[in-house]
Amino acid sequence: MEATTIKVREDTKQELNRFRQYKNESYDEIIKKMIYIAKTIKKQPKLSRETIEDIERSRKRIREGKFLTEEEAKKKLGL
Repeated sequence: MEATTIKVREDTKQELNRFRQYKNESYDEIIKKMIYIAKTIKKQPKLSRETIEDIERSRKRIREGKFLTEEEAKKKLGL
């Protein structure tokens, strides 16, 4: 994977950090998520609002530790 460096102001970096769903989420992942949301808003405004609300609910659950790891989910599903 080819990478590049972009320059952002410190306050922009702090705002990006607030979108992290987990500690090691990369800026690339955060930016891709934001691009997806922006594209969805243009195409389907109603759906995008629901998507944003779903993301916020999910982020809250993750912060509270209410989630399953991939291994736990596989075990629960018998995979």
